[in-house]
Amino acid sequence: MSATSIPTPITAAEAESDLAEFDRTTSRWGRLTMIAGLILSVAGPLYLVFFTGLDISAAQLWTAFAAVAAVFAIIWIVEPVTYFPILGPAAMYQAFMIGNISSKLLPSALIAQTRIGAKPGTRRGDFAAVAAICGAAAIHLVSLALFVGVLGTWLISIIPVEIIDVARLYVLPSVLGAVIVQAILTIKQLRITIIAVAIALLVQFVLLPLVPAIAFLTTGIAVIGTIVVSWLARDRKPAAAVEN
Repeated sequence: MSATSIPTPITAAEAESDLAEFDRTTSRWGRLTMIAGLILSVAGPLYLVFFTGLDISAAQLWTAFAAVAAVFAIIWIVEPVTYFPILGPAAMYQAFMIGNISSKLLPSALIAQTRIGAKPGTRRGDFAAVAAICGAAAIHLVSLALFVGVLGTWLISIIPVEIIDVARLYVLPSVLGAVIVQAILTIKQLRITIIAVAIALLVQFVLLPLVPAIAFLTTGIAVIGTIVVSWLARDRKPAAAVEN
């Protein structure tokens, strides 16, 4: 008669060792894949500059870089600072390699964390984010293959133009609105939520009309302002035990 094997519970020391190995592995492969993605991203433009005879000067390159940086540089800082507390280190590598973070991956992570009762910033929350991003990426690839690769042109041709226009106009605000509500319900920090809403309204309806030139900086101003004010108005009582 064959004996049924019963999993042996691991000790706390073994669990810590496994978690440390998980961190080392994800950090090593995360850095390598991000570097590979960076090289592939700049390979095309570098080929055009150095091997096609287009006569692109260094001044033109730096001018173009400055133009892009003037618009998007604040996002290079705001996005990692904003996403890291929710996604955790391992999921950050996945998210920035895949893209569509705010509209797809972040909602997936928040829903997964809420579903199992895991708080962002904890080990459970980090693992939930990793699993959720794997699932979201898999579904995204399958849906792309089916609805774009197989049905693409035919599907667009049978959808009324009016519906397509409405979808283009409202789909992103509706997704972001759902993400905000999900984040509020997951984090459950009333004080920080009130501060964030107040600063966002202040920036949008007071600061921006007074200084229209800072339009592309409003997101960064709202995020940094919320962080600073929330820290100054933080609860000074000793923190409770942190969930692992």
